[in-house]
Amino acid sequence: MGQMITLQRPDGSGLDAYQSDIDPARPNVIVLQEWWGLNDNIKSIVERFADEGFNAIAPDLYHGRITQDADEASHMMNGLDFPGAVHQDIAATVEYLKGINDRVAVMGFCMGGALALASAARLDGLTAAVCFYGVPPKAFADPADIKIPFQGHFGTLDDWVTPAVVADMEAAMTAAGNAPDFHSYEADHAFFNRTRPEVYNPEAAELAWKRMMVFLRAKL
Repeated sequence: MGQMITLQRPDGSGLDAYQSDIDPARPNVIVLQEWWGLNDNIKSIVERFADEGFNAIAPDLYHGRITQDADEASHMMNGLDFPGAVHQDIAATVEYLKGINDRVAVMGFCMGGALALASAARLDGLTAAVCFYGVPPKAFADPADIKIPFQGHFGTLDDWVTPAVVADMEAAMTAAGNAPDFHSYEADHAFFNRTRPEVYNPEAAELAWKRMMVFLRAKL
């Protein structure tokens, strides 16, 4: 079972994170939360990665705050310091994992998917990245700046990360010389989240997970 640990950010402050059992022989995956916070669902995904043969860790980007209320989650996400999350919290997590070995991927869902993309564009030391239905403001992180292997999973019924947004993202990466592995599903935003039955799509979720496992095992 996993446990909470404390990492040190570049600015010297502490960062709590939920970590699976660690084996130095295993590749590493950073799991980035949705706008709800570091809840039990995200912790269960950390454990699922561990069952698949990865070291996994989810940094607490909200520093202790969790909610089940969508309005509060929106407020919390809008109040998040995105540059700080990337260059302090996620950078600290990358640095910690690189102390285990150099095979480090980042992935995330919704807000975490946007931050995974931003991290791939702005941070050194990552080997691969996976995004589930997220996109950051282009002014903060341009997909064209991503040079590492990148996989994306998106819902065609998503009214936030729409098919047009996905197409623009893929075109920008391709034009810059990357070869992203993008997949779309006839599903809503948050189709992977089994705690949200109104949007959860088990078939799409399982197919996306299998594709992600193939991708990460090949790249890490």
